[in-house]
Amino acid sequence: MRNPELMIPASSLEVLKTAVVFGADAVYIGGEAFGLRAKAKNFSMEEMKEGIEFAHERGVKVYVTANILAHNEDLQGVRAYFQELRGLKPDALIIADPGIFDIAKEVCPEIPRHISTQANNTNYGTYMFWYRQGAERVVTARELSLAEIREIREHIPDDLEIETFIHGAMCISYSGRCLLSNYFTGRDANHGACTHPCRWKYSIVEETRPGEYMPVFENERGTYIFNSKDLCMIEHIPEMLDAGIDSFKIEGRMKTALYVATVARTYRKAIDDCLKDPKLYEENMDWYREQIANCTYRKFTTGFFFGKPNEEAQIYDNNTYLKNYTYLGIVEEEKDGRIRLEQRNKFSVGEQIEIMKPDGRDILATVQGIWDEEGNAQESAPHPKQILWVKLDESAEKYDLLRRKEE
Repeated sequence: MRNPELMIPASSLEVLKTAVVFGADAVYIGGEAFGLRAKAKNFSMEEMKEGIEFAHERGVKVYVTANILAHNEDLQGVRAYFQELRGLKPDALIIADPGIFDIAKEVCPEIPRHISTQANNTNYGTYMFWYRQGAERVVTARELSLAEIREIREHIPDDLEIETFIHGAMCISYSGRCLLSNYFTGRDANHGACTHPCRWKYSIVEETRPGEYMPVFENERGTYIFNSKDLCMIEHIPEMLDAGIDSFKIEGRMKTALYVATVARTYRKAIDDCLKDPKLYEENMDWYREQIANCTYRKFTTGFFFGKPNEEAQIYDNNTYLKNYTYLGIVEEEKDGRIRLEQRNKFSVGEQIEIMKPDGRDILATVQGIWDEEGNAQESAPHPKQILWVKLDESAEKYDLLRRKEE
């Protein structure tokens, strides 16, 4: 059994810092090009530098995605991009395309190279191929079972690491390779511009049988036959550990700081509890479930880990998220009994909110006062991204996260 890394996504500098504080061993981010989340905020070189330094000061690694499936016109830009990255010293590059892999090997050989799930890594022969090319880690295709991952571990060297997704959105296309977005909208999912057409409503009919529809479940909201549930393995940490996985990866480079804090904190405790004492892990299962349920999420599935899922286990009949909490902001500073934050959603004086702490505590607090940067009192905070000073009746510290439970 290995002591796995907990790897958390970050869409922005704020979210990276949140992931680090709330329990990540590693964070993966994208720059402004060549990653598969073009619609995420992503990182400028200056932000990437600050984020890497922040993480490294706290013993946390940062991996940078460059996992597009490249076309000819991408290659020169990739070369220049890697030359820039050299000075920032990220802990690894996550790559899918063999051409991009070779450029990284040439331009910045000192930066470890990891092979993205987009490269369709489904067998130990593929792992050994990438190992011979100089890869230090390979991410499993999401179509693999735990039995297959265990078999891969048995057939590869100990120093070749396995990374596996354990939580987050699932793609209906093979290892995330999808043409629907490009076909419908001209936006290439394999270049990071996916419009998620799998979440749209469809009716399907065979061309020579007009009016003869597929027998698919439909509710009052419509039919969502391509729309996968979200992966969640919080109840199966022992099985994940037993498979010989080196890095437990959370999906979500488009997610908020609240989502990242909740998932990072919960999986951090679950992994640590399980490694310390499996009985402790079982005793705390209700807490893990409750915390994960507080995320913004679809319904959950265990994906392919225990064999091929049936339609009921995999497909979600809705395209909406459930939402139990609203994100209000992160404490940036504490001074003279007040906290400073950049407000993200409206809250008011007299309202009860929660202080979410990295150690697992959630403290109810009442808002006693709100002031703007000039010291003017106000009854509420209606303007997103306004800098505020807030007085609570409970203590909050730097990097604590504020949220409000929705009824």
